Amino acid sequence: MSASARRNRVPGLNDPANDMKPAGLARNSYAQPLDAADPVAVAQTLIRCKSVTPADDGALLDVERALAPLGFECHHLVFKEEGTVPIGNLYARLGTGSPHLCFAGHTDVVPPGDQDAWSVDPFAGEIVDGQLYGRGAVDMKGAIGCFIAAVARLVKAAGPAGSISLLITGDEEGPAINGTVKVLDWLKARGEVIDACVVGEPTNPETLGQMIKIGRRGSLSGFLKVLGTQGHVAYPHRADNPITQLAAMLRALSEPLDEGTEHFPPSMLVPTTFDVGNTATNVIPGEARANFNIRFNDLHTPETLKGWLHEKLDAVGADYQLMTRCSGPAFLTEPGALTSLMQEVVREELGVTPELSTSGGTSDARFIKDVCPVIEFGLVGQTMHQVDERVALADLEGLTGVYHRLLRTYVGTI
Repeated sequence: MSASARRNRVPGLNDPANDMKPAGLARNSYAQPLDAADPVAVAQTLIRCKSVTPADDGALLDVERALAPLGFECHHLVFKEEGTVPIGNLYARLGTGSPHLCFAGHTDVVPPGDQDAWSVDPFAGEIVDGQLYGRGAVDMKGAIGCFIAAVARLVKAAGPAGSISLLITGDEEGPAINGTVKVLDWLKARGEVIDACVVGEPTNPETLGQMIKIGRRGSLSGFLKVLGTQGHVAYPHRADNPITQLAAMLRALSEPLDEGTEHFPPSMLVPTTFDVGNTATNVIPGEARANFNIRFNDLHTPETLKGWLHEKLDAVGADYQLMTRCSGPAFLTEPGALTSLMQEVVREELGVTPELSTSGGTSDARFIKDVCPVIEFGLVGQTMHQVDERVALADLEGLTGVYHRLLRTYVGTI
């Protein structure tokens, strides 16, 4: 670990016994320059790190290698909770003044799946017909490369009047326990204030500039077990069939929760499993299970949803057990100065006016919204998590332009 990383350890948040030396140091030493102003070069370098959660494989060190020569103060932060693996994170800041704009992202990626199904090596960063291929090209090493390139171009022309930071985690695609949320705690302990944040998730459905995410629906998962009485199918009156009870419960839960709100679609409960585990055709099982997920809008909280669930399930009258787990509540960055600025920047740079949306799954914005206004804007997400994930080189340059214009407008130049 670098000297700066050791200096910036956090008692209680970093366990020295679980310290993590950034991998790939010899391969990616500062003696090997990285053209930080070229988003394609930075993205290729990051793609070539096999940073499948929770591995890092030198990705965070590569980010530092691009940022340190620009004047960023870099902090490698390793967090670990009991029963989890240690996760590396990087926080880098340039400047001490305000306003302070933070870019948040992640270098960890999902597994590539069957590598033989790919037309190229998923970790080679190959360019084919104007497209950069590789796991993480879209989600979201490409966006990290674009933001770094935007900063490099800004620094080359004139230094920032305010502050710029990058909060990069290795734990977004995983449990999200030892990543962004703990870096935010570390920043709070240091007294650092972020005025606004842009998360570089792939927000655009089909073309660059279509969509800015200003919030996300909440996600609550349910694990339902119905208890019955096992018996012979020839004597059903002597048994209590949990299958029919569970089916009735799922029907009761299929009723609409709401009609949506100004910025959110209707909340939806979607069953994902229905399991009995009974291989005998002449036995009524003793229990049945189902799992479901609710993507909910700002009309609900995890607590109100639990109350609604029990009300519906109790009305069926069966013996059941319910466990729930919420990975994040619904949140919204109200349209205002930040959202208007981002729309203007995209319109001036790309010639389109992006829609403000709350669609999609969860992201680390759900943690950042407690600290400052946060929006999400990144690449086109059509191939994220897919075989042959790829991004157009033109989109990398386009997104770099958007970020560069945003920096000049929001942070200002000296």
